[in-house]
Amino acid sequence: MLKNAKQLIKSVCIITLGSLLMTSFGIPAPSAHAAVARQMEKLDRGLVAVKVSTGVLVSWRLLGTEAASTSFNVYRNGVKLNATPITTSTNYQDDTGTTSSSYTIKAVVGGVEQAASAAATPWANNYLDVPLQKPAGGTTPDGVSYTYTANDASVGDMDGDGQYEIILKWDPTNAKDNSQDGYTGEVFVDAYKLNGTRLWRISMGKNIRAGAHYTQFMVYDLDGDGKAEIAMKTADGTKDGTGVVIGSSTVDYRNSVGRVLSGSEFLTIFEGTTGKALTSTSYDPPRGTVGDWGDTYGNRVDRFLATVAYLDGQKPSIVMARGYYTRTVLVAYNWRGGTLSKLWTFDSNTSGNSAYAGQGNHNLTAADVDGDGKDEIVYGAMTIDDNGAKKYNTALGHGDALHVGDLDPNSAGLEVFKVMESTSAAYGAAVWNAGTGAIKWGVNTAADTGRGMSADIDPRYAGEEVWASNGVGLYQINGTKISSTIPSSINFGIWWDGDVSRELLDHNWDGTNGVGRIDKWNYTSLNTTTLLTATGTSSNNYTKGNPSLQADLLGDWREEVIWRKSDSTALRIYATPYVTSTRLWTLMHDPLYRLDIAWQNVAYNQPPHTSYYLGTGMATPTQPNIYTTP
Repeated sequence: MLKNAKQLIKSVCIITLGSLLMTSFGIPAPSAHAAVARQMEKLDRGLVAVKVSTGVLVSWRLLGTEAASTSFNVYRNGVKLNATPITTSTNYQDDTGTTSSSYTIKAVVGGVEQAASAAATPWANNYLDVPLQKPAGGTTPDGVSYTYTANDASVGDMDGDGQYEIILKWDPTNAKDNSQDGYTGEVFVDAYKLNGTRLWRISMGKNIRAGAHYTQFMVYDLDGDGKAEIAMKTADGTKDGTGVVIGSSTVDYRNSVGRVLSGSEFLTIFEGTTGKALTSTSYDPPRGTVGDWGDTYGNRVDRFLATVAYLDGQKPSIVMARGYYTRTVLVAYNWRGGTLSKLWTFDSNTSGNSAYAGQGNHNLTAADVDGDGKDEIVYGAMTIDDNGAKKYNTALGHGDALHVGDLDPNSAGLEVFKVMESTSAAYGAAVWNAGTGAIKWGVNTAADTGRGMSADIDPRYAGEEVWASNGVGLYQINGTKISSTIPSSINFGIWWDGDVSRELLDHNWDGTNGVGRIDKWNYTSLNTTTLLTATGTSSNNYTKGNPSLQADLLGDWREEVIWRKSDSTALRIYATPYVTSTRLWTLMHDPLYRLDIAWQNVAYNQPPHTSYYLGTGMATPTQPNIYTTP
C-alpha cells in the first residue's frame, strides 16, 4: 500500500518513466494498479525457425516476466546476424538461411548478453510432424468394427523443462453424440513430446463413452510445482499411465444400447510426467436420477463441461460441471499440496437458483469479468461469481458458440458475444457487458442460430466484428451492421499473418472429411483469400472444422495450429511464414488467453481471446501481472 503523498508521486513518476521507455522500444507498458500476481508457466524462449521462399523466418517468445528493455540477438551457426540488438519485434528474416542452418537467440539485458536459447533448425514447408502411436481398433459388443482418429489436444509443460508437451485424445470412429444410442470404442488420452516420444497413455475404460461431451481434460499446473497435471472424469476400469486400474477392472455398466447410466463416476488428478493417478474422488455433481436432467434416455445427464479458473486471483482451481439444457451444476476444486479439496457447488436446483437452469452452452469461459482480480465462470447465458454465487443471468438460454474478451476497445471491461438455440429467445445473437450482463444489442432470428464468430477482420472499424448464421449478418461490435454478407467461415479465428487483424481458421469440407485451411477476409470485396491449405491434414468434429488445437505454442505472439494428418499417424503443427513488426508478450502469459487454451477441448471447441483488445488500432496493452513456477 502507498502510505503518503511522497510515495504516490514517486510511484507515478516511476510508472510514467517506465511507460515512456517501453513505448520507445515498442513494448506494452505494465499496469499501474496491478492486482495480485497470477501463477503461470515458466516457459523457455520457444524458438522456432521456418523455411520460407526467401530464406528462414526465425521467431521467439518475449516472456511475460521480462523487462521492457529486453532486446535480442540472433545467431546462425554461432555467428550473430543482426548489427544491433533487436528491440521492436521478436522475429527475424534471415534471407540466406537454409534448412541446414542452426539458430539460437540471446537476450540482452542492461547491455549484457545472456545465455543462448536452445538451438532450432528450420521446419520445411512451415510445419512440423509429431509422430503418434495410433491405438489398435476393435469391435463393439454388437459386432461393429472401429478404428481410431486423433481428436482434440491440449498442452502443458509436463516435466518442467519450459517446453510444451501435447496431450491428445483418441476417439474411435464410432464415437457418439449424447443424443445417439450405440456402443463406442474405448477412449485413450496420450502425452507426447514434440519429437514424438510418448510419455504415457491413459485408457479410459469401457465405462466412459466416446464423444465430444464426455471427456473434458484439463491440463494445467494446478499445484504450482512447475509441472502440469491432468484432471478428468473417470470411471471403473480407467487405467492410468502406469497401468494401475481405477476402481473395478471387470464391472461393465453399459446398457443394451451402449449408454452408461449407472455405476461409479470419479474425478481423477493425474501426474503429468507419468500419467499416474494421484487421487480419485466421487465425481460431483453426481448422476443421481437420470430423468432429473431433462430426459430419461441419457442425453442431457451426460453433458459435461470443465475449465481452469483463478478463483482466488492467484492460483489455478478446476471447475467441473454437468448439465446445461435444464439442471445445471458446477463444482470447484483446488489441488494443492497433494490434497484435492472442494471449494463450492452451484446447483440450479438449489432454492433461489431455478432461473439459472437451461442457460448453459456447449462451451464456457473463465474470465475476470468484474475487475476484482478473480475469475468468474461465463456459463453460456449466465455467469457464476468466483465464490460460486450467482453473478447474473441474461435468460437468453442455451447456445452453441460463445466469445468472451475485450471485443470493444471503446467500452470498459470485457464483452460477451453469444448465439442462441431457442427459436423463442429474444435474440439469436447478442452482445452484452461481461461484468453485469447488461445486453448492448442483439439480432432476433426466431431460429436455432448454431454458429457465431468474433474477430477483428475489418480495419475500418474499431474493435472486433461479429457474425453468425441464420441471416444475422456482419456487425461492428457496437451493433452497427456492416453487411448481410458474412465470411463463409464461422468456426475459428487465428492471428497468423503480419498484421494484428485476425485470420479465419476453417476447413474444406467434402461431406465426409475436412482439410485444414486459413483465410484472409477481404473487407472491400466481401470474400476471402486462402493463405494456407494444409494438404494432407484432416479437421476434427465433423462440420465444426476444429483443429486439434490452436494456440500461441511457439515463437512470437502469433498462433500455431495443429491438425491431425489424414491417417492420424502424426499431428502436424503449422507456424506462420510471415514477418511482423508487432511485438507483444507471448499470448500464453496472458491469463485469459491461457485459460481459453486450457478449455479449448471442451465440447464444441471455441477460439481463444485475450484479456486486452488485440486488433487494428489497438492500444498498448499492460504487461501481464504474473509470476512463474519453479
